[in-house]
Amino acid sequence: MTDTIGGVAAEAGRQELVEPAIDEQSVAEQLVAQAREKGIELVGPSGLLTTLTKRVLETALEAEMSDHLGYDKHDPVGRNRGNSRNGLRAKTVLTEIGPVEIEVPRDLDASFQPKIVKKRQRRLTGVDQIVLSLSARGLTTGEISAHFAEVYGASVSRETVSKITDQVLEEMGAWMNRPLDEVYRVIFIDAIVVKVRDGQVRNKPIYVVIGVTVNGERDILGLWAGDGSEGAKFWLQVLSELKNRGVADVCIAVCEGLKGLPDPINTVWELTTVQACIIHLIRNTFRYGS
Repeated sequence: MTDTIGGVAAEAGRQELVEPAIDEQSVAEQLVAQAREKGIELVGPSGLLTTLTKRVLETALEAEMSDHLGYDKHDPVGRNRGNSRNGLRAKTVLTEIGPVEIEVPRDLDASFQPKIVKKRQRRLTGVDQIVLSLSARGLTTGEISAHFAEVYGASVSRETVSKITDQVLEEMGAWMNRPLDEVYRVIFIDAIVVKVRDGQVRNKPIYVVIGVTVNGERDILGLWAGDGSEGAKFWLQVLSELKNRGVADVCIAVCEGLKGLPDPINTVWELTTVQACIIHLIRNTFRYGS
């Protein structure tokens, strides 16, 4: 009986050691309640969200420094180990909620390379995504800069906006010139119409080629902007570009309704079977219905 009671007590003790799951909703409610009691705003330079972001970033940076040095802050194990902490450096980073001033830990030999907020990084990745999203919606660099000043109270120059979008253009260029598979079972050629700002906002066709690999995987082979007057010469250039990137053969090419096709397809790949898109065929039958 004693053994049984002892075993149950030991099991209960082990269960007490298990940390309960964090109730995020309760934590958030407590933080908001405390902020209201102390008259702290939720947003703004001294708001709750800014303070929490600062604490999270600084805690993460301290954890990275501990991993880098191999010991925690104030741990005696770190004495006489060569490299050690060397104070803090103030830095302001632009986040999705506005500018946040943080203190970044430093080490003696300056070998610490933080990951969450890299050296010379002034914006978190979420800010770049906002800039790209606004640019994709047709806003100019000046309008994006004004948007950040009005909404986030932060200064993002036109030059910074241009650098962010230019970086995407470089990545897009590398993606458009990447090597492709030698053989594709099927390629689909079609167009989508998007609004593009080119002095003024107007509709512009973007031609897309989607390939199905021999393993059955889909891959976007490329995107090409047009003006609606493309012909055989345009498509011969596009398809030749695909061939130069490694596409030696295509079994079936599916297309419909695009000027200049399908003759250039068989010029580039002689044995390719050209097939009309089934969806377009179905739509075309509607004209014969009453």
